[in-house]
Amino acid sequence: MIFNTWDYYLLFLLPSAVLFRVAGTRARPWLICFSGALFFIYFSFTTLGGALGAACLLIFLWESVVSRFYKPGSWVCWLGVLQSIAFLVVFKYRNFLSALFWPAPHRNPLYWRNAFLPLGISFFTFEFIHYAADRYRNRTEAGKLSEYLAFILFFPTMVAGPIKRYQDFLPKLRAVPPSRGLQEARDGVSASWLLDGQRGITRILTGLVKKLAIADVLTAFTNHLNITDISRAHRAVLPIWLLAFGIKIYVDFSAYSDIAIGSARLFGIRVPENFDWPYFEKNIADFWRHWHISLSSWLFDYVYVPLGGSRVAAPRAYLNVLVTMLVSGIWHGAGINFLLWGLWHGVMLALHRAWRLWRTPAAGTTSSVPAQSSRLAASASWVLTFTGVNLAWAFFCMDVKTAVFFFHRLLLG
Repeated sequence: MIFNTWDYYLLFLLPSAVLFRVAGTRARPWLICFSGALFFIYFSFTTLGGALGAACLLIFLWESVVSRFYKPGSWVCWLGVLQSIAFLVVFKYRNFLSALFWPAPHRNPLYWRNAFLPLGISFFTFEFIHYAADRYRNRTEAGKLSEYLAFILFFPTMVAGPIKRYQDFLPKLRAVPPSRGLQEARDGVSASWLLDGQRGITRILTGLVKKLAIADVLTAFTNHLNITDISRAHRAVLPIWLLAFGIKIYVDFSAYSDIAIGSARLFGIRVPENFDWPYFEKNIADFWRHWHISLSSWLFDYVYVPLGGSRVAAPRAYLNVLVTMLVSGIWHGAGINFLLWGLWHGVMLALHRAWRLWRTPAAGTTSSVPAQSSRLAASASWVLTFTGVNLAWAFFCMDVKTAVFFFHRLLLG
C-alpha cells in the first residue's frame, strides 16, 4: 500500500501541498500535474511494472490531448469513451478474456506473460469516461488544459479513489484561497490553512489506524480462506473467517478513502466521501448508497441510466440492474468469481426492487403497521442484508472452486 509508506508523505504529499498553497493561482494546476506525474512515475517504477509501468504516464498525456476535442454532441467524445475501455481491456482483461477461447497459456496467442496494471488504471479510466460522456451531454465545461491535467493527475485520489467528477473538482480547485505570500506560509496565520491542515491530518491518521490496527490484524483470520485450511477447519470457524474478511475489506478500503480525502484536504480541495457506515443499512439498495459511494453513483449515471434505468418495462429494468452489477463485479477484478459476486448483488437488488414494488400501497390506500412490528421488520431486514452481503464476499476473496467448496463445508459439513 502506497499510503502507508514514508515516501508518500515525505516525498510527495507534504512538499506538494505546501508548494500548492504558496503558489500563485495560475501555477497551482501545473503544480498538481507535475507532482502527479512524478508520483505516477516513482511508484510505478518502484512497485508496479517498472519502466514500462512508468511509461504509462503517456496514457494521461494522450488523454489530455484527445480531451481538447471533446465538444457537446461530438463523435470524438465516443472515441474518448472507447479508448478508455480499450485501456482497461488491454491491461486488465486481456488474459482473462483470451483464456475463454484458449485456456492453456502456452497455446494462447494473446497471452501476456508479464502482464501488469498501470497504477490506478481502474480509477483514472472511469474519470476519463465520465469527462467524455459529460462533455458529450454538455454537463461540464472543457476547462483549461492545465485544469484537466490536474483533475486526472491529482495523486491523492489516483490509486484508490474516490472517483471524482470534473464539474465538482474544477470549482474547488479554483476556489482554494490564494496565498498572501511566503510570510503567511511561514507564520501560519491563514485560518483556512489551519482548518484544512487539522482536518486533513486527522483524517489521514484515522485511515492509518484503521488500516494498521484493524484491517491488517484481521489478515490473520482471512489468510485461512484457502482450500487447504477450509478442508481442515471446524465448520463453526468458517463463518468467522468470512465475517473477518467482510470487516477487513470495509475497514481497509474505507481507510484508503480516509487517507485520500485527508490528503486532498491538505491542498484545500474536498473530494467526495466514499463510505457512510454501509453495514448498518437495512436493505441492499441503501447499502449500495453508502458503500463505495463514488463508484455506485458512477455506475448509476454511466451504466444503469444509459441502459434505460427504471423508466423501462419491469423485465428490462431488472435486466438493467443485473448488467450494472455485473459491470461492478468485473471492474473489481478479472475473474469469473468477480462476475458471480456482481451477479449475487444484482439478484439481491432485483429482489429488493420487486419486494418494494409489491409492498408499496396502491394509490388512494394507506398502510398502518404497528410500531413493534415495524421495528421487528427493520431488524430482520438488517440481518438479511448484512448476511447476504457478507456471504457474497466468498466469491470476492476466493476463486469459484474454493468458494463452492467453502459453501459446501459451511452448509453440509
